[in-house]
Amino acid sequence: MTENVFEKSTGSGNRYGPLIGAIDEGTSSVRFLVFAANTAEVLTYHQKELNVFYPQEGWVEQNPMEIIDAVQECLNRTVENLKQLTINPADIVAIGITNQRETTILWDTETGKPLYNAIVWMDMRTTTIIDEILNNIRNRNKDYLKSLCGLPISPYFSALKIKWLINHVSQVQEAIAENRCMFGTVDSWLIWNLTGGAKGGVHCTDVTNASRTMLMNIVDLKWDPYLLSFFEIPRSILPQIRSSSEIYGNIVDGVLQGVPISGCLGDQQAALVGQMCFQHGQAKSTYGTGCYLLYNTGTKIVQSSHGLLTTVGYQFGPKADPVYALEGSIAIAGAVVKWLKDNLEIIINAQETEVIAEKLSNDNRIIFVPAFSGLYAPYWRKDARSVICGITEDIDYSHIVKAALQSVCFQTRDILEAMKEDIGMTLTKLLVDGAMTNNNLLMQMQADICGVPVVRPVMCEITALGVAIAAGSAEGIKKWDINISTNVPSDTFIPSITENERDILYSEWKKGIERSLDWDTEVASEEEEDINKMTTSGIFIFSTLLLLMFAKYRS
Repeated sequence: MTENVFEKSTGSGNRYGPLIGAIDEGTSSVRFLVFAANTAEVLTYHQKELNVFYPQEGWVEQNPMEIIDAVQECLNRTVENLKQLTINPADIVAIGITNQRETTILWDTETGKPLYNAIVWMDMRTTTIIDEILNNIRNRNKDYLKSLCGLPISPYFSALKIKWLINHVSQVQEAIAENRCMFGTVDSWLIWNLTGGAKGGVHCTDVTNASRTMLMNIVDLKWDPYLLSFFEIPRSILPQIRSSSEIYGNIVDGVLQGVPISGCLGDQQAALVGQMCFQHGQAKSTYGTGCYLLYNTGTKIVQSSHGLLTTVGYQFGPKADPVYALEGSIAIAGAVVKWLKDNLEIIINAQETEVIAEKLSNDNRIIFVPAFSGLYAPYWRKDARSVICGITEDIDYSHIVKAALQSVCFQTRDILEAMKEDIGMTLTKLLVDGAMTNNNLLMQMQADICGVPVVRPVMCEITALGVAIAAGSAEGIKKWDINISTNVPSDTFIPSITENERDILYSEWKKGIERSLDWDTEVASEEEEDINKMTTSGIFIFSTLLLLMFAKYRS
């Protein structure tokens, strides 16, 4: 848990003009930030970490009650911060919500309690359901539904998670039968609770979050009857789809009672807005737990034939035209650094990776493909598993750390290569944001591996800024000038290696990708299980030796 209270100032009155609050609910933490609408300055914030649970291999869950409680704590503490700064909390005229996408929550409309834990976006438990679905589709075509929803059939999206909950949780089945079940991504869960919950809370979502469910028609922005029938999901549990910038309802109690909620964007779309990517052809990449590269395609829907997703970028008002984007989704970015810290225990914190890796020469030939949850775009291979290739006797833990950082850069180049094939043009620069961009070495490696300048804004709260813009621009609020942040100061990283060096590195990455594919994840026969036990024992011994080696170098 961290907080930021700027130096206390003196005087009275409203020095900053109208204020806009932004709830930024991510996989690892919740934050509430307050922006000055006239300058886009962050005045203060409070942050609280969230727990993530792994009940079984491939299962990832969170407690929905912990999420809403964390939001309430952040609201309370941030208001206290404002008072310490002698800023009147009553100057907050609106708040927006940006959130981890695809994460699925079902709850009881009468009690307000979750019917099961939130199933997080990276959860892989639905692979069996997907196999059953693909067996009934000609050529097992995972793009069978893309013309309707813009998405491949993948464990990533909400529809499969809802279907699993309906099939396996008796409380969900009973609640649906008694018409007291609601579904929502995290934005819906927060809006419903903040606007009254079981006592009249607003059940809605916005077009960007709805576009990640596999249930919304990407053209008319409505729940699609064929998709609902295909996944056997009742229409009655779904929220109303609204635009990204309009008043959904007011907070009913607490320190911000009466303040309207007027902005809602999935976190990656919020970063697209925060980076001011309002023109066709602009793109940004956000580095968080995962990594997401969005390319603005304007009002035109572009269906990818190279493994990218078609998604809604934003819709600023119910009467406005939606703006679409092509997206490349990478499951493991910051998560690989967390794995180095928590599982291998070879680093103490994320900041240490830069110090460790920069000591190595540029000829590091270790390739690390972090396919913990399979591979997302552009491969969409749920059978992929993590591999580390090129280990020789002279490597130590620092080579693994550097390879982990490089894996994020290589995956980003995979996305850029796919985008080039789909749209027929190459980006002239890449706008970046997210926690990992604080690592200067990572940003330089990204520029080197992709061969384009990487532009990092000095103001790092881009995702929260995006939803603050949406909230402050809504009809009935109109306190935000959308052009105030067009000249945000930034750092630029220029490619420093040759094209030949770049291509050699990338070709080695592709070899690693090939070795990560086609791992058998089906239930083994008894004979196979015996073999697997022996193999597992061998892996355990190898892993132990590897960890001992890391420990030796670490000490």
